[in-house]
Amino acid sequence: MSTIEAIKALILGVVEGFTEFLPVSSTGHLLLIGHFLGFESKGKTFEVLVQLGAILAILIVYFKKLWSILLALPSDPRARSFVIGILIAFLPAAIIGALLHNFIKDVLFNPMIVCTTLIAGGLVLLAVEDMPLKSKFTDVMDFPPMMCLKIGLFQCLAMVPGVSRSGATIVGSMLMGAEKRAAAEFSFFLAMPTMAGAFAYDLFKNYKILEFNDVALIVIGFVAAFISALVVVRGFLNYVSRHGFKLFAWWRIIVGILGWIGLYFVPVR
Repeated sequence: MSTIEAIKALILGVVEGFTEFLPVSSTGHLLLIGHFLGFESKGKTFEVLVQLGAILAILIVYFKKLWSILLALPSDPRARSFVIGILIAFLPAAIIGALLHNFIKDVLFNPMIVCTTLIAGGLVLLAVEDMPLKSKFTDVMDFPPMMCLKIGLFQCLAMVPGVSRSGATIVGSMLMGAEKRAAAEFSFFLAMPTMAGAFAYDLFKNYKILEFNDVALIVIGFVAAFISALVVVRGFLNYVSRHGFKLFAWWRIIVGILGWIGLYFVPVR
């Protein structure tokens, strides 16, 4: 592993952790930046496996709440309903992701697709922000099972890189009556089984092709993603509660346009 490769993995890890829980598409950013850095990972494994750092960050941030929910499961119907709702929301992505795993990586992990979906997703966020939506749910513990299933179907849209897993679930939640902060928080909780499942499945499919150098780069990216995700999570919830999602919508549009320009005019390193 060269120093240059390690620096690239570090940069991509920071980007992953910083963008994973924002509605801007971490995978889309990794693919675009990796493309211009000339970073290639075997089987596109780095882009998926490095997400483990962000998973651990969210587990630490929400450990106290998760532990209290776990302890309450035997006696609290509300806690059981919440856990069942997360599992219901997770199932569509688990099934479709397993069926389309190769197609997603071979066809959709494409920088031009990423730029297009970044811009389209930004326009959707702007439109949703301007809708006169009524908030019926202010606490993630109160989301009904059918609503969770619909959010899970929205999450499947994020299998197209650039759509954003958090963006799709947040928009879906808001359209079904969730308050902005609650929508973002549900997206965090749903990320845990979804990203852990993607990590485990991708590792199972590709562990035979990984060499020591690949694993070392993934570890560097993992540590960087963990640290940067810790910084972002709490601040994001507070920002969304006060200002909404327009900043992230314009972020997506600008990055998508710059990506288009770069793909046409900037040579790959």
